[in-house]
Amino acid sequence: MTQERRALVVGVTGIQGNALANHLIGDGWEVAGVSRRPPTDVSGLTPIAADLMDPSSVADATAGFDPTHVFFTAWSRQATEAENVKVNSAMIRNLLSAVSQSPGLQHVALVTGLKHYLGPFEAYALIKPDTPFREDQERLPYENFYYDQEDILWEFAADTGFTWSVHRPHTVIGWAIGNAMNMGVTLAVYAAICRETGRPFVFPGSPEQYNAVTDVTDSRILASHLEWASTTPAAANEAFNIVNGDQFRWRRMWEVVADGLGVDAADYPGQPTPLEEQMADAAPIWDGIVDKYGLVPNPVETLASWWHSDADLGRTIETFTDMTKSRLLGFTDYQPTNRSFLDLFDRLRAEKVIPPLS
Repeated sequence: MTQERRALVVGVTGIQGNALANHLIGDGWEVAGVSRRPPTDVSGLTPIAADLMDPSSVADATAGFDPTHVFFTAWSRQATEAENVKVNSAMIRNLLSAVSQSPGLQHVALVTGLKHYLGPFEAYALIKPDTPFREDQERLPYENFYYDQEDILWEFAADTGFTWSVHRPHTVIGWAIGNAMNMGVTLAVYAAICRETGRPFVFPGSPEQYNAVTDVTDSRILASHLEWASTTPAAANEAFNIVNGDQFRWRRMWEVVADGLGVDAADYPGQPTPLEEQMADAAPIWDGIVDKYGLVPNPVETLASWWHSDADLGRTIETFTDMTKSRLLGFTDYQPTNRSFLDLFDRLRAEKVIPPLS
């Protein structure tokens, strides 16, 4: 590298932060990772334990690290959007209050998502945006913690002079255990239970999602995009969509996912069959699978986010994004979505999180 780069990755145990930290370490960055319980076994990562809701905890924990780049990938799910705004806004404000005066700080990147266009869960898709989603679409007239986080980021940037970027991935596919929004691992656990019990591996979502065009974001391409935007002058002070670059329909991808997990794809029944209902009895079944195959003893609720996959797959509108803005500024990475799923399943088997294929 031509200059020293020191990254502070906030939310390092999540699906986004984990991939980013490993990507940056591989590219020669000095990396510190913030979470309540940061990993201590990642080579090249300096763990920083902090409670983002406690300003003094954040200030004390980050005092010894002078980042050139900050990547905020953390969030905390609350019961209402009003609470989401309160909690998640406090988290980023506390973090920026602690690090914004760091003498070496150059750039802060914020990861949000497509609820920027679709609205919070309690007003989800009440206003149906046109596709593909573009970064210049107006904000929706609802409370949304993404909007508040952006405003706080811009406030600190204006006061202190660092550049910023906002990254809006679709559903993120990648390695993480215990993540609240992890469709890839959720589907892998669902398939293992179906295979063990003889239940049909049926697409659980809506007809609209089964048939419509959609896309997803591999955590690895998100990591590459974050590094690119944070180090490319032309990309400074911009918001970006970030997805794999291909589109697909679940009616075809479901076969790919099923084959990658060693089950037969069942015929689609024509209506949603939510995972929260299908998997109401999953806990003891999963414990039996863990014992039978000698898997890492993760409780099923640690691995599978039934509610979030139901929300993603149950949408009744078409959902995909436009990447033109990034392409014109020079980001040309692509990621085949079938490999996003299949590479994850291979790792889950190698790490003994899910059963072997045979």
